[in-house]
This record gives sequence, C-alpha cells and structure tokens, in this order.
Amino acid sequence: MSVENTPEQYHAETLAIRGGRESSDYREHSQALHLTSSFCYESAEQAAAMFMGEIEGYTYSRFTNPTVTAFQQRLALMEGGERAIATATGMAAIQAIMMSLLKAGDHIVSSQSLFGSTTNLFAGLLAKFGVETTFVNATDLAAWEAAVKPNSKLFFLETPSNPLTEIADIAAVAAIAHCHDALLVVDNSFCSPALQQPLKLGADLVMHSATKYLDGHGRVMGGAVVGGHALVEQVYLHVRTAGPTLAPFNAWVLLSGLETLSLRMEKHSANALQLAQWLEAHPAVERVYYPGLASHPQHELAARQQQGGGAVVSFVVKGGRAGAWKLVDGVQLISRTANLGDVKSTITHPASTTHARVAPEVRLKAGIEEGLIRVAVGLENVADLQADLARGLD
Repeated sequence: MSVENTPEQYHAETLAIRGGRESSDYREHSQALHLTSSFCYESAEQAAAMFMGEIEGYTYSRFTNPTVTAFQQRLALMEGGERAIATATGMAAIQAIMMSLLKAGDHIVSSQSLFGSTTNLFAGLLAKFGVETTFVNATDLAAWEAAVKPNSKLFFLETPSNPLTEIADIAAVAAIAHCHDALLVVDNSFCSPALQQPLKLGADLVMHSATKYLDGHGRVMGGAVVGGHALVEQVYLHVRTAGPTLAPFNAWVLLSGLETLSLRMEKHSANALQLAQWLEAHPAVERVYYPGLASHPQHELAARQQQGGGAVVSFVVKGGRAGAWKLVDGVQLISRTANLGDVKSTITHPASTTHARVAPEVRLKAGIEEGLIRVAVGLENVADLQADLARGLD
C-alpha cells in the first residue's frame, strides 16, 4: 500500500513507514532496491514519449529510479511539501538550489552561523560566479531587513545553527523575504521533519543533509530538496543535467532510516537535554548551547517552532583550545568524528575541524571560540556519556 495520494488521513509516524513506495510486479512488502543504470522500453515510440516527458516512466538512473523516487515521495510527505528531489549529499542539494535559482548579479542574504562548507560555497564558489552573499545574525530580524538589496533573490537560513544551535524565527524571516520578492530556503538537517517543518512556517524550500538524521546510523551520504512543484522542478532540471544524483542503494538505506526517525529524534532530544543540564552544572564548563535549556536565548521560540530540542549540544570549556583538545582526547566511548546524526554519540572541536577552513575572524564573529565543543548526542545511556566526558572535564 502506498499512501502518497492520501497524506491527510495519516499521522507523520505512519507516513514515515508507509508513504511513498514504488512496488514492482512482484508486490514485495519492503521497498525494492533497483540497482540498474538504465531501463528498457516496449517500443521506440514509448522510449521517445518517456524521454520527452509525455508519459511517466523510468529512463536513466541519473534522474529517474524507482528506489530514489520512493525516498523523494516519502520525504515530501513528511515535510508537508508537494515534491522532493534527492541529491548525492547535502552540499549537493544546496549547490543545486543556488545553481538552478540564481544567476550572476544576484544577491543572497544568509545567516552567518552555518556549516563551514556552506559558508565556503557562498563566499567562495558562488562569489566566483558573480553571486554576492551578505551574512547576518540569524536571530536579528532587523539585520535581515537591513541586508536586503534590490538584487536580493534568496534568503538562506540554518536553524538550529551549526554548532551554536541558534534558533531563528522561520515565519518572521519568511515574511521579510517575501516582502522583497525573495525566496526562503531553510536547512532542516539538525531537526529533520520529525521535529520541525519549515514549509508550514512559510519557507519556500527545505534542504537536508540526509547523511545526518534521515539516515541516522552514519551509513550513507545523501541530500534532498523539498518544496512546491514549480521550484523543485527547476532544481530537478539542474540535477538531471549536472548529475549530483543520489545512488539507488543510498536511497534504499535512507528509506529505512526514515521509518525510525520519529522514535530516534524523540530519544535523541531527551538524552541531549539530560546531558546539557549536567554540563550546565559542571564547574569546568563556561556555558552550554542547547535549545531545550531555559538559559538558551531562543528557548521559548524553540518550544513553539520545534517539537524537541534536537540532538546537538555545544558548550565552551575552560582553557581554550588546550582545554577543548584535552576533553576530546580524553573520551573513550564517544566517537571522535566531525559527523553527526548517528545513534552513536560524536564529539568534535569545530574551530579545528568543521570550521577550520573558515577565516579566524569569521569564526569568531559566528561565535566559534577555541574552547567550543560540539557533541551530537546519540542513543546510549546518558550516565555512560556523562562518565566519558568527565574524564576530560574533572
């Protein structure tokens, strides 16, 4: 049973399991994995009609594959979008959006607290092709308004931000963008549709690094763009031509990840809150960044906009880089890796890993201090995580 045509009848947890399935003539119960580069036709006439888009069907897995289609349909349902297009990675998704919707001479207004590669894409690669970006404090609505230029075409927002978990008011930023005939794109990788649905708050497009919580087990890479048919069609045409395509096997793995997404994000959030509360009381910790804490500057907004605080906890330890590296080197259970979104907890020092290629002055402006640590809290017992971190904190 596929429920892509009747989503209003079902809750999100049901859509995550039964939404968007492409079945073969064998009527398999699980989603089939279609490992094929191409597809055959009954006639030359049918092939011509498929390639021209006159009839539906699969032609070439660079842009049409049943397993990838199932993932796209399911994610669109979960985000409340009309359509989704999958990509090879989250960065490929951002690049596809920008290359398909912008041209030389256009201007982007973006939140300044971003994944390091996103910053480099905007300030480096896009600038090279004549697209200018102004970076603003995501939580300052006046800054968003002040940054608008006559050629502003797109707002880009990461909320919660990486790694400081800043929460921006999606509805308010969307209103500013739309007042100036600009689009709002939201990176929803940290929350996933289990905790946040930006399209329902006014965003025009949502993008994901599916490598993170959509997979949830650190197995494969992937990305996605979700929104209305017209905008996603433009992104699809870029992906079809340029080829930053999601592999069928990766789509198959991601479909499995979506089935447990709601359960995982609920537990991730509960564990992260408990760990954040413990860290906030620790004498070796200067401050903690986590939306679920009452001390977080946007705690009330997060409570309205999200269905949980998420899994990422960032905190500043005393002693700068030396203190931070001592903590990272001291863990025995938590994985020392810059990736996140895994059932296994991970730890990293952003200033020397995820944001190492960002200019020091830009890092400091974005709040990436030398003593900052980011922990993506997994599904282990929280007492074990506390004991592991205590090795480097006590």
